[in-house]
Amino acid sequence: MIRIAIIDDHAIVRAGLRQFFSEQVDLTVVAEAANGRDAIDIVRKGDVDVILMDLSMPDQSGVDALAAIKARAPDLPVLILSGFPEEHYATTLLRQGASGYLNKDCDPEEIVKAIRTVYRGRKYITAGVAELLADGLGGGAGDKPAHEQLSEREFQVFLRLAKGETIGHMANSMSLSVKTVSTYRTRVMEKMKLESNSDLTYYALKNGLIQ
Repeated sequence: MIRIAIIDDHAIVRAGLRQFFSEQVDLTVVAEAANGRDAIDIVRKGDVDVILMDLSMPDQSGVDALAAIKARAPDLPVLILSGFPEEHYATTLLRQGASGYLNKDCDPEEIVKAIRTVYRGRKYITAGVAELLADGLGGGAGDKPAHEQLSEREFQVFLRLAKGETIGHMANSMSLSVKTVSTYRTRVMEKMKLESNSDLTYYALKNGLIQ
Protein backbone atom coordinates (compact mmCIF):
# COMPACT_ATOMS: atom_id res chain seq x y z
CA MET A 1 0.00 0.00 0.00
CA ILE A 2 1.38 3.42 -0.98
CA ARG A 3 0.91 5.90 1.86
CA ILE A 4 0.21 9.43 0.60
CA ALA A 5 0.23 12.85 2.27
CA ILE A 6 -1.80 15.55 0.48
CA ILE A 7 -0.57 19.13 0.98
CA ASP A 8 -2.98 21.73 -0.41
CA ASP A 9 -4.60 24.77 1.17
CA HIS A 10 -7.98 24.04 -0.46
CA ALA A 11 -10.03 21.56 1.58
CA ILE A 12 -12.20 20.70 -1.42
CA VAL A 13 -9.13 19.70 -3.44
CA ARG A 14 -7.89 17.48 -0.61
CA ALA A 15 -11.33 15.90 -0.24
CA GLY A 16 -11.61 15.22 -3.97
CA LEU A 17 -8.17 13.62 -4.14
CA ARG A 18 -8.82 11.57 -1.00
CA GLN A 19 -12.07 10.25 -2.46
CA PHE A 20 -10.43 9.35 -5.77
CA PHE A 21 -7.48 7.63 -4.11
CA SER A 22 -9.84 5.59 -1.90
CA GLU A 23 -11.04 3.89 -5.08
CA GLN A 24 -7.50 2.61 -5.84
CA VAL A 25 -6.57 -0.70 -4.22
CA ASP A 26 -2.92 0.28 -3.67
CA LEU A 27 -3.26 3.88 -2.43
CA THR A 28 -4.17 5.27 0.98
CA VAL A 29 -4.13 8.84 2.30
CA VAL A 30 -2.46 8.84 5.72
CA ALA A 31 -2.00 12.59 6.28
CA GLU A 32 -3.17 16.00 5.06
CA ALA A 33 -1.97 19.56 5.54
CA ALA A 34 -2.94 23.01 4.33
CA ASN A 35 0.51 24.61 4.33
CA GLY A 36 4.21 23.90 3.99
CA ARG A 37 5.03 24.06 7.69
CA ASP A 38 2.53 21.33 8.52
CA ALA A 39 3.91 19.31 5.60
CA ILE A 40 7.33 19.32 7.24
CA ASP A 41 5.76 18.12 10.51
CA ILE A 42 4.24 15.18 8.59
CA VAL A 43 7.66 14.33 7.15
CA ARG A 44 9.24 14.46 10.63
CA LYS A 45 6.73 11.85 11.86
CA GLY A 46 7.56 9.52 8.95
CA ASP A 47 5.08 6.81 7.90
CA VAL A 48 4.49 8.38 4.47
CA ASP A 49 5.71 7.12 1.08
CA VAL A 50 4.79 9.97 -1.30
CA ILE A 51 4.08 13.68 -0.75
CA LEU A 52 1.56 15.23 -3.17
CA MET A 53 1.96 18.99 -2.79
CA ASP A 54 0.63 22.26 -4.18
CA LEU A 55 2.94 25.26 -4.69
CA SER A 56 0.77 28.23 -3.78
CA MET A 57 0.01 28.00 -0.06
CA PRO A 58 -0.13 30.37 2.91
CA ASP A 59 2.52 30.46 5.64
CA GLN A 60 5.17 28.59 3.66
CA SER A 61 5.11 28.02 -0.10
CA GLY A 62 5.58 24.69 -1.79
CA VAL A 63 8.95 25.87 -3.11
CA ASP A 64 10.24 26.48 0.43
CA ALA A 65 8.60 23.30 1.72
CA LEU A 66 10.22 21.22 -1.03
CA ALA A 67 13.67 22.45 0.00
CA ALA A 68 12.97 21.69 3.68
CA ILE A 69 11.53 18.24 2.92
CA LYS A 70 14.47 17.23 0.71
CA ALA A 71 16.90 18.41 3.39
CA ARG A 72 15.21 16.22 5.99
CA ALA A 73 14.20 13.25 3.82
CA PRO A 74 16.18 13.33 0.55
CA ASP A 75 14.77 10.01 -0.69
CA LEU A 76 11.09 10.84 -0.03
CA PRO A 77 9.31 11.42 -3.38
CA VAL A 78 7.60 14.82 -3.65
CA LEU A 79 5.12 15.12 -6.51
CA ILE A 80 4.08 18.69 -7.30
CA LEU A 81 0.41 19.21 -8.27
CA SER A 82 0.04 22.89 -9.13
CA GLY A 83 -2.27 25.36 -10.79
CA PHE A 84 0.77 26.98 -12.43
CA PRO A 85 1.53 25.81 -16.00
CA GLU A 86 4.47 23.43 -16.44
CA GLU A 87 6.65 25.96 -18.25
CA HIS A 88 6.68 28.26 -15.22
CA TYR A 89 8.06 25.92 -12.57
CA ALA A 90 8.53 22.32 -13.70
CA THR A 91 12.17 22.24 -14.81
CA THR A 92 13.32 24.40 -11.91
CA LEU A 93 11.62 22.22 -9.28
CA LEU A 94 12.77 18.95 -10.87
CA ARG A 95 16.33 20.26 -10.58
CA GLN A 96 15.64 21.07 -6.94
CA GLY A 97 14.51 17.57 -6.03
CA ALA A 98 10.85 17.22 -7.01
CA SER A 99 10.03 13.76 -8.38
CA GLY A 100 7.45 15.08 -10.83
CA TYR A 101 5.30 18.06 -11.78
CA LEU A 102 1.64 17.94 -12.80
CA ASN A 103 -0.81 20.70 -13.60
CA LYS A 104 -4.15 20.54 -11.79
CA ASP A 105 -5.93 20.39 -15.15
CA CYS A 106 -4.54 16.89 -15.73
CA ASP A 107 -6.67 13.73 -15.67
CA PRO A 108 -6.94 12.19 -12.17
CA GLU A 109 -5.74 8.89 -13.62
CA GLU A 110 -2.45 10.61 -14.49
CA ILE A 111 -1.97 11.61 -10.86
CA VAL A 112 -2.35 7.97 -9.83
CA LYS A 113 0.11 6.88 -12.52
CA ALA A 114 2.57 9.55 -11.35
CA ILE A 115 2.29 8.48 -7.70
CA ARG A 116 3.01 4.85 -8.59
CA THR A 117 5.98 5.94 -10.73
CA VAL A 118 7.66 8.14 -8.11
CA TYR A 119 6.98 5.54 -5.40
CA ARG A 120 9.22 3.18 -7.38
CA GLY A 121 12.00 5.75 -7.19
CA ARG A 122 11.63 7.14 -10.70
CA LYS A 123 10.88 10.67 -11.92
CA TYR A 124 7.49 11.28 -13.51
CA ILE A 125 7.99 13.40 -16.60
CA THR A 126 4.99 14.44 -18.71
CA ALA A 127 5.41 14.95 -22.45
CA GLY A 128 5.25 18.71 -21.92
CA VAL A 129 7.95 18.68 -19.26
CA ALA A 130 10.11 16.36 -21.37
CA GLU A 131 9.95 18.92 -24.16
CA LEU A 132 10.95 21.71 -21.78
CA LEU A 133 13.87 19.64 -20.49
CA ALA A 134 14.98 18.84 -24.04
CA ASP A 135 14.85 22.53 -24.95
CA GLY A 136 16.99 23.28 -21.90
CA LEU A 137 19.58 20.70 -22.94
CA GLY A 138 19.69 22.05 -26.45
CA GLY A 139 20.70 25.57 -25.55
CA GLY A 140 23.13 27.36 -23.30
CA ALA A 141 22.35 29.44 -20.23
CA GLY A 142 21.51 32.39 -22.44
CA ASP A 143 18.52 30.49 -23.87
CA LYS A 144 17.01 29.75 -20.46
CA PRO A 145 14.58 32.02 -18.62
CA ALA A 146 16.56 34.06 -16.10
CA HIS A 147 14.98 32.36 -13.06
CA GLU A 148 16.11 28.92 -14.23
CA GLN A 149 19.73 30.00 -13.80
CA LEU A 150 19.23 30.46 -10.04
CA SER A 151 20.31 27.94 -7.43
CA GLU A 152 17.74 26.41 -5.09
CA ARG A 153 18.35 28.99 -2.33
CA GLU A 154 18.52 31.88 -4.79
CA PHE A 155 15.18 30.83 -6.29
CA GLN A 156 13.59 30.75 -2.82
CA VAL A 157 14.92 34.23 -2.03
CA PHE A 158 13.82 35.52 -5.44
CA LEU A 159 10.21 34.37 -4.92
CA ARG A 160 10.06 35.81 -1.41
CA LEU A 161 11.45 39.17 -2.54
CA ALA A 162 9.02 39.23 -5.48
CA LYS A 163 6.14 38.76 -3.03
CA GLY A 164 7.33 41.75 -1.01
CA GLU A 165 8.91 39.96 1.94
CA THR A 166 11.59 41.94 3.80
CA ILE A 167 15.14 40.67 4.17
CA GLY A 168 14.77 40.66 7.97
CA HIS A 169 11.61 38.54 7.91
CA MET A 170 13.19 36.24 5.34
CA ALA A 171 16.31 35.77 7.45
CA ASN A 172 14.18 34.82 10.45
CA SER A 173 11.88 32.40 8.63
CA MET A 174 14.71 30.75 6.67
CA SER A 175 17.03 30.54 9.72
CA LEU A 176 19.72 32.58 7.94
CA SER A 177 21.57 35.75 8.87
CA VAL A 178 20.52 39.07 7.35
CA LYS A 179 23.97 39.29 5.74
CA THR A 180 23.51 35.87 4.07
CA VAL A 181 20.08 36.76 2.70
CA SER A 182 21.47 40.07 1.42
CA THR A 183 24.23 38.15 -0.36
CA TYR A 184 21.64 35.88 -1.99
CA ARG A 185 19.66 38.95 -3.06
CA THR A 186 22.75 40.45 -4.68
CA ARG A 187 23.42 37.20 -6.58
CA VAL A 188 19.80 37.04 -7.75
CA MET A 189 19.95 40.61 -9.03
CA GLU A 190 23.23 39.96 -10.85
CA LYS A 191 22.13 36.69 -12.46
CA MET A 192 18.76 38.06 -13.53
CA LYS A 193 20.22 41.44 -14.56
CA LEU A 194 17.62 43.31 -12.50
CA GLU A 195 18.08 46.37 -10.30
CA SER A 196 15.28 46.50 -7.73
CA ASN A 197 12.72 44.44 -5.83
CA SER A 198 10.05 46.02 -8.04
CA ASP A 199 11.84 44.59 -11.07
CA LEU A 200 11.77 41.16 -9.43
CA THR A 201 8.05 41.44 -8.73
CA TYR A 202 7.33 42.55 -12.30
CA TYR A 203 9.39 39.65 -13.68
CA ALA A 204 7.64 37.13 -11.42
CA LEU A 205 4.17 38.38 -12.35
CA LYS A 206 5.00 38.56 -16.06
CA ASN A 207 6.31 34.98 -16.03
CA GLY A 208 3.43 33.61 -13.97
CA LEU A 209 5.61 32.68 -10.98
CA ILE A 210 3.40 34.51 -8.49
CA GLN A 211 -0.26 35.52 -8.57
